[in-house]
Amino acid sequence: MSIQSTIEAAASTLPPSLTRVAAVIRENPAVVIDLTINELAEKSNTSVASVVRFCRAIGFSGYAPLRMALATELGKEAAQFSARGAFGSEISEEDSLEEAVSKLAGLELLAIEETVAQLDFRVLEAAIDAMDRAERILLYGIGASQFVAEDLAHKLLRVGRNAHVLADPHEAVAATVLPVAGTVAIGFSHTGSTVETVRFLETARANGSTTVAVTSAKDSPLARAADHALFTEVRESAFRAGAMVSRIAQLTLVDCLFIGVAKRRYAETVDALQRTRLATHALRG
Repeated sequence: MSIQSTIEAAASTLPPSLTRVAAVIRENPAVVIDLTINELAEKSNTSVASVVRFCRAIGFSGYAPLRMALATELGKEAAQFSARGAFGSEISEEDSLEEAVSKLAGLELLAIEETVAQLDFRVLEAAIDAMDRAERILLYGIGASQFVAEDLAHKLLRVGRNAHVLADPHEAVAATVLPVAGTVAIGFSHTGSTVETVRFLETARANGSTTVAVTSAKDSPLARAADHALFTEVRESAFRAGAMVSRIAQLTLVDCLFIGVAKRRYAETVDALQRTRLATHALRG
């Protein structure tokens, strides 16, 4: 897991003084290389002790190890993306359209690569096992995460699986308390702290469903409410309208889940896809 993705995932769970340090680094990771610990503390409107606590919160013993590791990471990424155009973690007012698009593409490519690189295949396999055995699959997310839930439902329905996207929090909680054996509930939330989605998984688990979380935050209420938690690795741009990079990472995990479920019954899947493709062909004009 990259340092920048670790900071992104931890940002929503840190106390205020450490959150300010995270915000400065997220805006421009190179400040860690350029600034002393005293200068970073001043820029973050916090104390040196808070900077040290921030370093420990993301897995480093102090500021010097963080500087060295982040310098290495930024150097590798600059080399990796130099052939793809402008490289940077944030879009600025001075960027041309080409530079802005290139930066966004770089973040999205990194999200896919890092999400797959850190994927726990034992957890993925367990989630797929549960989905393959399920009599019904309930999917829920708020905002952009709902679109991701809809994408997985569409794919599962195309191969004959009983999948439902729940439209509002009351419907979501009501569906989880129905005594339907073999239910899998999957909740999507980038931060892992969306109240409605957490309640959905908690209620589903309390009523005997197998629960799956798709989130970026390992130490989050959603992850704790899940029997199987799948994590994205994301560095979301602040210059955005809703989720962009996080959505791409979630869709990557959706495709991993779908491919895993589809492969369990390969011949049936191929037949179902052919049948549904033929059925909709005449509607395409």
